[in-house]
Amino acid sequence: MSEPSQRGSRGPQALIFESGSPGRSAFFWPEETGASGIPDALSREEIAGFPEMGELEVLRHFTRLSHLNFSIESQFYPLGSCTMKYNPKVNEVAARMPCFALLHPLIPPELIPGAFELLTELETMLAEIAGMDAVTLQPAAGAQGELTGLMLIRAFLAERGNPRKKILVPDTAHGTNPASSTLCGYDVVQIPSNKQGIIEPEAVERAMSEDVAALMITNPNTLGVFERHIQAIADAVHRRGGLVYLDGANLNALMGIAKPGHMGVDVLHINLHKTFSTPHGGGGPGAGPVGVKAHLKDYLPVPRIVKSGDRCELRDDFPKSVGRVRSFFGNFGILVRAYTYMISLGSDGLEDASRMAVLNANYVRKRLENTYFLPSPEPSMHECVFTDRNQQKDGVTTLDIAKRLLDYGFHPPTIYFPLVVSGALMIEPTETETRETLDAFADAMTAIAREAKEEPAVVKSAPHTTPVGRLDEARAARRPVLRWEPGGGD
Repeated sequence: MSEPSQRGSRGPQALIFESGSPGRSAFFWPEETGASGIPDALSREEIAGFPEMGELEVLRHFTRLSHLNFSIESQFYPLGSCTMKYNPKVNEVAARMPCFALLHPLIPPELIPGAFELLTELETMLAEIAGMDAVTLQPAAGAQGELTGLMLIRAFLAERGNPRKKILVPDTAHGTNPASSTLCGYDVVQIPSNKQGIIEPEAVERAMSEDVAALMITNPNTLGVFERHIQAIADAVHRRGGLVYLDGANLNALMGIAKPGHMGVDVLHINLHKTFSTPHGGGGPGAGPVGVKAHLKDYLPVPRIVKSGDRCELRDDFPKSVGRVRSFFGNFGILVRAYTYMISLGSDGLEDASRMAVLNANYVRKRLENTYFLPSPEPSMHECVFTDRNQQKDGVTTLDIAKRLLDYGFHPPTIYFPLVVSGALMIEPTETETRETLDAFADAMTAIAREAKEEPAVVKSAPHTTPVGRLDEARAARRPVLRWEPGGGD
C-alpha cells in the first residue's frame, strides 16, 4: 500500500500526562518567596498525576496541537451547506479598530454616529441584495434569524385574527427549519421533493389550507439545486393567505444575480458567515439578519435605527414589534466584518463571487460525475451532492471515503446530508479556492474511488497517516471519556 503524503502530520504523540519527569518545572521563584518557592497567592493544591514539564516541552506540546488543527488557512474545507471560505484579513483589521472594538454597548447613541451609520448602510445594502424593503441586524445566528422571521409571520397573521397552526417545510430544507417552526408553536408538514430534487407547485397546492401560516423553503436547496418553480410555489402559498419564508443560507449562489424578494418571498434570513465571509461556527459569535417586505416591516424587532437627516437615532416606539430578540445591536464586530467585505468587493465583486462559487461547484461536479453517483440531474449551484452508490458495490461507504480523504490532506466534505439522499457527499468548494486546489481534491477523490475497487481494505481502515486512526465512534458515543484519571486506562 502506497500512502499519500499527509500535510502537517507529525505521527502518533504521547499524551501530555505521559510526558515530563518528576521535579521538572517551567518556572522558578526566588527561595525567599516561601518554603515551596511559590508565593502563597499563586500556590494551589497538588493535582495527582499532573504532568511536570519544562517550558520548552510545554511550548512544543501546544504548538504541536495547533498544527493538528484543520483550518481554512492551511487546508481545503469543502464542507457543503457550510461555506467554509477564506475570511479576508482586512475584515479583521476593520473590526479591531479601536473606534469599533472598544465601543461600550451602553454608550449614548449620539456619541457614536459613525457606528450607527455603518449599521444603517449595512441594512440598506442587505435589503438591496435580497430584494427586501427592510432589514433587522439583531439576530445572532441563522437559526435565531429563522425564529425571528417566524415570529414576524405569527404577529402579522395574529393581527388579522388567525396566527394559523402549520408550517410547510420541504424535505430538502435545513434541519433548523422544523426546529424553529416547533419553537414558534407551529406544527410541521413535510413537502416531498420530486426525482430531480426540487419541489413541485402541485405538492404545495395540495398541502396548503387555511391552517398553514407559511412555507419555509431553501433556495438553492440543500441538494445545491435551484428551485426553478419558486414563483409558482409562492403564488400557491399566497393564494391561501400564507407567507413565504426563505432560508437564505445559500444566498452566496444568488448574490448580485437574482433577488429572493423578486421571487415572491416575504421574509428571509441571511447567514453573514456563509455569504459575507465572517467567521463561522465553533460556538463563536454569528449574525443572521432578517429581511422583510413592506407588509412585515412594522413587526421588526426593537430598538430600530431610524435615520433622520444626517442623524441616526434608536427608537422603540413601534407598537406592533415582536420586541427585542438580541441584546444591544446584535454581534457588532461580525456586522463590521460583513460591511468591510461588502464595500471591499463592491456590487460587481459580490456578483463575481457568486458566479465563481457556482463555477467552482460545477467544475468539481464535472471532474467527479463519472466516478461518483449524482442523485439529481439538475444543474448544480454553489455546491454539488454525490453519493457512495458506486463504491458500495465494493463494500466502501461514504464514511470510509471521508476518513480516507484525511490521508490525502483534505478535510472531508459534509457527509450523510441532506437526509433525502442515502450516503450523501455534499461538496461546496466556494469562490475562494483555485483551480489547482480543486484539481488536487478531485484527484484525491478519484484515487480513493480507484482504491475502493482495487484495495477496499485500505479505504475501510483509513485514516492511516493521522495522529489518531479510525475510532470506534459508536463506543465513543455510548461510553464517552470526559475526564482523564491517572491509571484509568483507555
